[in-house]
Amino acid sequence: MFDRPASEGNRAVLVQLDFGDGGLAEHLAELQLLAGSAGAETVAVVQGRRRAPDPALYAGSGKVDEIGAEVAATGADLVIFNHELSAGQQRNLEQLLKCRVVDRTTLILDIFALRARSHEGKLQVELAQLEHLSTRLVRGWTHLERQKGGIGLRGPGEKQLETDRRLLGKRVALLKERLRQLEKQRKVRRRSRERSEVPTVSLVGYTNAGKSTLFNALTKAGSYAADQLFATLDTTSRRVYLGEARRTLVLSDTVGFIRSLPHSVVEAFHATLEETAQADLLLHVVDASSPDREAQIEVVNEVLREIGAGDVPQIEVWNKVDMTHGVPTAEDDGYGKISRILLSARTGAGVSLLRGALASRLFPIEVAEVAEAAGSAIPMDGSDQTNS
Repeated sequence: MFDRPASEGNRAVLVQLDFGDGGLAEHLAELQLLAGSAGAETVAVVQGRRRAPDPALYAGSGKVDEIGAEVAATGADLVIFNHELSAGQQRNLEQLLKCRVVDRTTLILDIFALRARSHEGKLQVELAQLEHLSTRLVRGWTHLERQKGGIGLRGPGEKQLETDRRLLGKRVALLKERLRQLEKQRKVRRRSRERSEVPTVSLVGYTNAGKSTLFNALTKAGSYAADQLFATLDTTSRRVYLGEARRTLVLSDTVGFIRSLPHSVVEAFHATLEETAQADLLLHVVDASSPDREAQIEVVNEVLREIGAGDVPQIEVWNKVDMTHGVPTAEDDGYGKISRILLSARTGAGVSLLRGALASRLFPIEVAEVAEAAGSAIPMDGSDQTNS
């Protein structure tokens, strides 16, 4: 995978085709960030318009010639398509371009492999990669199965395909069993929290929206945060004390979402993402400085619906207002509930507003009691009891 510096074998030509869906500039910018996060150096970008993908090459033959010319001119080692390629398309492109061809799904899985730190995270990533590989193995080799016993395919060649499938299947089954055991342990911990009546809050949002920075601002945990896509893969949970209510909640930081998130990733991370569906409240972190923020919000909500978390209450947290010259504020939904907070997790501006919103949403009775106790300590005649 992309485990070498960009200067060593990872000079990439990026390909972004326009099928009339809009948002081309944002999609291309995201591809460049993905490539950089994987350790690739972008040496050229090829764009084009098509009504539909070409069945054999995805791009048309003329566009593939243009890509090939860029590969030759720049000395690129690989071509990255910001689209999902079939096994046949990838094989045909590699034969014509004489270099590695990587599609969007493979690129994302590769970044996941680089980012995973915990034992469970590594298992989830490996499972997603093998699930993706298994479908390509079947599709990529079906033409050999139709030629059973053909020249060069007799005996060992045919058996090798069966062996590969069997070994792949065994490894997938083993990974799923290990993840099931870890899921059982997580359920035990979750039941323990439920018995202690500690509410749970999950941070969700588009990748690089600033979830980990906000997590650190609320918990002082010092978790890894960087201006990269998928800087955080492993779920981290910490207790947060809310002085406004004199109560505690459990806050969890989760993997960021992205448009066209591979289904294999959603399946592999099912156990982790289930934590989100079981949360009492979601903090939907939005990059307020992104021109594509509305589309990103919809992508996140779509994934939440897919994992069964579509009905979990949300507070939208518009982060990075320091980059938009915005003012930290709290907005309600017209019914007295705070539905959106504008803040900067990096500078800390507006984080106190979020803490107050969490207290009011999760512990309304306790907040009222604390406020009443504080009010009763003030002299009714308004006199100042401090010594002059």
